[in-house]
Amino acid sequence: MTVSFLLSPEQEQLKAAARGFAEEHLRDLAAAVRAEPDPLTRALLARPVFEKAVGQGFLKGLIPAPVGGAASNGVDAAIFVEEWAVHSPDFTISMAGPLIALAPVYEAGTPEQVARFVAPFLADSGAPLAAMAYSEPEGSANFDTPTGTRTTATPDGDHYVINGRKAWASHLSGWDGDGPDLMTIVCRAPGGISLIVAEREHLAGHVEVEEHLDLPGLRGCLTSRVRLHDVRVPKANLLGAEGQGAALTRNAFLPSGASIGIFAVAAMRGAFEIAWRFATTETRGGPSPIIDHQSVADVLADAKGRIEATRLLAWRALDAVLAQHPSAPELALHSKVFGSETGVDVINDLVKLVGVTSYDARFPIVEYLDEALAYPIIEGSNIGVRRRQLQDLFRAPGYDPLAASGMA
Repeated sequence: MTVSFLLSPEQEQLKAAARGFAEEHLRDLAAAVRAEPDPLTRALLARPVFEKAVGQGFLKGLIPAPVGGAASNGVDAAIFVEEWAVHSPDFTISMAGPLIALAPVYEAGTPEQVARFVAPFLADSGAPLAAMAYSEPEGSANFDTPTGTRTTATPDGDHYVINGRKAWASHLSGWDGDGPDLMTIVCRAPGGISLIVAEREHLAGHVEVEEHLDLPGLRGCLTSRVRLHDVRVPKANLLGAEGQGAALTRNAFLPSGASIGIFAVAAMRGAFEIAWRFATTETRGGPSPIIDHQSVADVLADAKGRIEATRLLAWRALDAVLAQHPSAPELALHSKVFGSETGVDVINDLVKLVGVTSYDARFPIVEYLDEALAYPIIEGSNIGVRRRQLQDLFRAPGYDPLAASGMA
């Protein structure tokens, strides 16, 4: 069978549509976000654009086709994530909440649960939000240990009553402080770590916003620390069985982890274009543009090669995740770790190429560095979580080093 990396006509159309939307809406949104000092106010700037994106069907592009969405493969998702994230990665992350929050629904939900929980995100209007309430203010790298998850789900008749504090996931507070349309909550039930889906009707009036965080990068993400108090959810909203939540939670972060490689590509792509234009037009007082210096050309050559390599890895990883291929766990982890750390290294090299001009807040390249610095630590930090997961894969009985590549 022939392997081709050419985009299909349909993918070319998707790329054009995503790029057109980004240039029309996200570029101006990003500028407005940069100018607004208050974290809540600037996050709410995204809502009108969010509604436009939903109306044009982009949210469905994050929902797998078998459950009614338009995501037929991971490359399609990667294409439009990259086009958007070049201009506004924070908007893209906010909209991509279903990637994580619904992943355990697809894996362990009953047909009735899947239909009910996915329905809000198949809408053609509005601004539906989903959040995976995983991280806690005290840290969650050891969430599956006896004391790692402090949020509790106490049985009460046909319901669970959930109490605890959550942080870091985008839109835990929802647009209005009463929570998102759907929140997948990692909590401790009598049977162990479990996942329980709370819907908007369960959350309203039971979400206390403690603080909206002021982020140095990804500034438009509505990132809050919240307290859940007496959130009463039917036991029918438990995904799988009590105690199954640790495995479901790890798997839920496969699509988002794989996508971080694409976010890193978008940041590198934006920074590269700035550095390349700088190198081909600026003389810095010399007789010709600085691209004529071999050291400058070498930085650009190394950066471009690493961008292309990271993109292909992320495409492969996202495609494996959406296809539920056995290689998905390892490829998603490599996309997250390699992609995020390559992004920081490449953009830092491009900053040094430009020189001191980069340190002017009006020069845009450092914005990409601020965004890239987030990628090794969000969606499961590389040191505390992701490399430990790779360690577990490598030492598992029967691990084959060639399996993920398809060369076994």
